[in-house]
Amino acid sequence: MFLTDVDGCLTEGGMFYTAKGEVMKRFCVYDGMGMVCLQQAGIPCGILTSENSLIVKARAEKLKLQYLYLGVGSRVNPKSLSKLQAAQEICDQLGITLADVCYVGDDINDVELLSAVGHPCCPPNARPEVLAVKGIHVLKTPGGQGAIRELTDAILANMRF
Repeated sequence: MFLTDVDGCLTEGGMFYTAKGEVMKRFCVYDGMGMVCLQQAGIPCGILTSENSLIVKARAEKLKLQYLYLGVGSRVNPKSLSKLQAAQEICDQLGITLADVCYVGDDINDVELLSAVGHPCCPPNARPEVLAVKGIHVLKTPGGQGAIRELTDAILANMRF
């Protein structure tokens, strides 16, 4: 299974605000195509994010992702489901273990899950705490600029990372 965070992974990590306070995010189309290709190859894909964002929901729907967990791993709302709990829930549904999961994260609320999955990955612009996760694969491409596509292409080419 392939799971990813949003801000800093599928986006550059910035948020654009309009004068009315509306938030906008910029996604890389290459990353989206990579996730579509994984799904076509039979690899379930999903997003786990601490944001409760209609923008992310719309992106997940456009890509027809099987799994979308909004508001997980939130430091603002400590009662929320952790990203690890969300990933375990999906694994239980699929009958797989966390060892079968590739997860891309970039910030401190991703460390717990990155430390538990079989294939932890991060963009090079990840926080030092993430870069320090044992066994993490650091991608060459920054988040929001094709990092996810770099990884999905490698997975599809059956390359070890």
